[in-house]
Amino acid sequence: MRKEYDFSKGVRGKFYNPNARLNLPIYLDDDVTEFIAKYAKRKKLDTQTVVNQILRQSKEMAQALES
Repeated sequence: MRKEYDFSKGVRGKFYNPNARLNLPIYLDDDVTEFIAKYAKRKKLDTQTVVNQILRQSKEMAQALES
C-alpha cells in the first residue's frame, strides 16, 4: 500500500445513486433454515417464497395489533 494516493482527478459522487435498491443477505439460524427447507419441499415451493409468506403473515399480524 502506498503512503499517498493522488485523487486530484477523482470525481466525487461518480457512482452515487440515491435510488439504488440493495438486497441485503439475511442469515437464518440452522433450525429455522431446516424447517423452511422441509416445508418448502413439502409444498413444492422455493425457500424464498416460503420466507416471504411467513414474513408477510407476521407483518399483517403486527399491523392488526397496532390498529
